Amino acid sequence: MSVKIRLAQRGKKKTRTYRVVVADSRSPRDGRFIEDLGYYDPHQNPSTVEIDVEKAVSWLDKGAQPSERAQKLLEISGAWAQWRSSKGEVVSIPKPPAEKIKSSSKAEIKRQEASAQSSESVKEEE
Repeated sequence: MSVKIRLAQRGKKKTRTYRVVVADSRSPRDGRFIEDLGYYDPHQNPSTVEIDVEKAVSWLDKGAQPSERAQKLLEISGAWAQWRSSKGEVVSIPKPPAEKIKSSSKAEIKRQEASAQSSESVKEEE
């Protein structure tokens, strides 16, 4: 039996949240799982990642293989670095991700340009 650490979707369309779960690789994406490790909410600013590090490290020790996205979340939470350091490797502590900025609206773009011009004018006066 191959065990994977992966994401299971929860919530409605366009407001998805994800549970980080340990599941058999043959089970469906949102189906039966062995253990729930935490959750990931990409809609918050910055994204919310809550993972039980001790459980994650124990499953990694047992040989569970994380998916690509689950591995990124484990790196953000610090579980990946803790697991690698327990194996004797030298690992740097990851930095938290930068804050998301939704700049798709024209008003936001104009506001950024105005603030950039005002900061330039202040520098010129000095």
